[in-house]
Amino acid sequence: MHTMKNLKYSVGIDVSMNDIACCISVINDQQEVKVRATRKFNNNEGGFSLFQEWVKRHQKEELPVIMVMEATGVYHEQLAWFLHHKGNMVSILLANKAKKYLQADGIRSKNDKIDAKGLAKIGAEKKLDQWTPPSMELYTLRYYTRQHQSLNEFYTATANQLHSIEHSQVKNKAIIKQLKSSLKLYQKHIKELEKLIAQLIHADPVLNQHQQNICAIKGMGMLSFAVIAAETNGFTLFDNAASLVKYAGYDVIENESGKHVGKTKISKRGNSRIRRILHMPAFCAVRDDQPQFNKLFDRVYDKTKIKMKGYVAVQKKLLVMSYYLWKKGEQYDPTFKKEVAPALPEATRDESLKEVLIEQQN
Repeated sequence: MHTMKNLKYSVGIDVSMNDIACCISVINDQQEVKVRATRKFNNNEGGFSLFQEWVKRHQKEELPVIMVMEATGVYHEQLAWFLHHKGNMVSILLANKAKKYLQADGIRSKNDKIDAKGLAKIGAEKKLDQWTPPSMELYTLRYYTRQHQSLNEFYTATANQLHSIEHSQVKNKAIIKQLKSSLKLYQKHIKELEKLIAQLIHADPVLNQHQQNICAIKGMGMLSFAVIAAETNGFTLFDNAASLVKYAGYDVIENESGKHVGKTKISKRGNSRIRRILHMPAFCAVRDDQPQFNKLFDRVYDKTKIKMKGYVAVQKKLLVMSYYLWKKGEQYDPTFKKEVAPALPEATRDESLKEVLIEQQN
């Protein structure tokens, strides 16, 4: 009779602002995943220490242990850094991975405990990449770029309010004076942040080189690069361009069934800061007569007769191109032409159809 042998422990951690829901599972050589324990802890250093002690108590064998969590805003970061510094193997997945994984198993319910169980199951069944913390420069850059966006939004709202009062029947001089003063202050802080962003990037050799490589694309400026680098943590969470596209909300959702043909649109379920910062670069890329982007824009516009869909397609291409330039450490070459692949044999066309379509979209 075969004696089952356990292979590794997997700890799924569902992180929220105040607490962390945890599940310890173990997988054996028959690919069976069994839950050993579940518990909640506070999302602070005291809770982290109790969590680590709890994990050690449930390790009955000397087996590899992986800690799996999702990227949930900023709430997971303290725990991830804590575990990394303690020498644990940590893997961070994009949001909703556990939900989708459990749905494939027929589980429709969702709560912290269920999500933790799903993350533990993913860690047990799959070989996940180990998380490497991004540099402190990227964290600082994220603070700068997010504050820059907030100040711009405040500036726009204040300018609109000032415009409304100045053109109303009854004008209030005191309020107008305050609003103008606020606008000057916002402008001052925005310029200060832009200076800090440039200084940080130029002072870091790695960021500076990536910035030069990516900003060789006409339309991609210092701020565009800074936001993309900061919001993706230097693309550390992405193994491929498709996952990046989904993270930014540029993945396409189709609405067709039988004879019904609905609208096809991007999901917008992703990082809106990336989509926002790529808005103007897309206009510039098309306006400056860059063939790669002009042809894409014209192709989408000819098909849809909607200019904005063409610009969104260019935004997506800019993001994917930035990803490849970063990963390869190469500078953008506007004269580069992709080699045409030979025709696929009939027998392999169906198998490779999905990859071909993805490549064409990029």
